[in-house]
Amino acid sequence: MPDQIESDRAKIVRVDALNPEDPTGSARPDHTDPIIEAGKIILNQGVVIFPAQCLYGVAANALNPGAIQKVFNLKERSLSNPILVLVQTPKEVKPLVKKVPDSARILMDRFWPGSLTLIFEAADHVCPLLTAHTQKIGIRVPAHPVACALVEQVGGPITGTSANLSGQPGARLVTQLPPAMVKGSDMILDAGPLKGGQGSSIVDVTTDPVRILRQGAISSNEILQTLSPLART
Repeated sequence: MPDQIESDRAKIVRVDALNPEDPTGSARPDHTDPIIEAGKIILNQGVVIFPAQCLYGVAANALNPGAIQKVFNLKERSLSNPILVLVQTPKEVKPLVKKVPDSARILMDRFWPGSLTLIFEAADHVCPLLTAHTQKIGIRVPAHPVACALVEQVGGPITGTSANLSGQPGARLVTQLPPAMVKGSDMILDAGPLKGGQGSSIVDVTTDPVRILRQGAISSNEILQTLSPLART
C-alpha cells in the first residue's frame, strides 16, 4: 500500500494556473514541461486529469476509441452517456461536425472560449462512443489557461468530461478526486483550487430554434438575447 500511495503522488504535478507552460512552476525537480509531458501521454492513449474552468476534468485523445473507452472505464460511466470534447479554436469544429449553423457561429463568437458547450451533428468519422450513438457531439473551447495549453499541445480534440465517478460530485481540488480515478489516471495536473459552481451551459444547435439543454454558467436569457438578431431575420 505505501508503494501505491507513492506511485499515485508521483502522478500529481503542480502547474501554474496562469502560466502553465512555465516548467519552473512544476513540482518536477528536473523542471520538465508538464504540459508537453501530458500531451505525450494523451497522444499515447493515456489519460490525464486537468483543470477545466470550474472543476477538474479527464482528458484523453478524442480521436482514439481505445482512449475514449478508458475514460468511460475510469468514470464508471454508462456507454449511453455522451462525452463532450474540447478544441483549441472554433476552426477546429468543422472537421468534427456535418454542419455549423448560423446560430452556432453567433454563439461561438460571443461565448468562446468559455463555459458554453454546443451540440452539433457529428461527422460520420467521429467515434460513436463519444456520441453514445446519438450522432450528436458536444464541443467547447476552454477558457482555463491549463486546459487551453493542453489542447494546443495535443493538436487535436480531447475529452472534457468531469473527473468524477458517474453520478458523484465533481472535484474543485485534486484532493477531492476519487482514489480510484487517481490510481487509474496516468498524470494529474494540479493547478490548485478551482472556482467550482455551475458547469457549462449546453445548447443544441441542431434544431431551429436552438434548444437550451442545461443552464449553467451562462444564463438562458443571455443566450437567447445573443441569438435575437437571428430570430428577426
